[in-house]
Amino acid sequence: MPSQGGKAAKEKMISLLELCDKDVISLLSGANLGRVDDLNIDEVTSQVTELIIYGKLRWFGLLGREEDIKIPWQEIATIGQDAILVRTLPARVAQRQKKPIKF
Repeated sequence: MPSQGGKAAKEKMISLLELCDKDVISLLSGANLGRVDDLNIDEVTSQVTELIIYGKLRWFGLLGREEDIKIPWQEIATIGQDAILVRTLPARVAQRQKKPIKF
């Protein structure tokens, strides 16, 4: 796959374990969404379709957990050494940020 400079693009493989060690950061808000817990893979094309971040536990897990965050692969801006930058802001994160601070 040629790049702009005419040289072959350097393709890098990354494992699920390596993905799980990276924080997922929203470019829209700067919020740390968590770390990757799972992937959705298209069975026909064998391509990753979504990153999944499990919802946070409610009351130590006794009341279940919040809804999982699913980030479509197309929303990933870049995968860096320490973080994954995404162009999305899940609804539950947006709601949490809009709450006013009461004193």
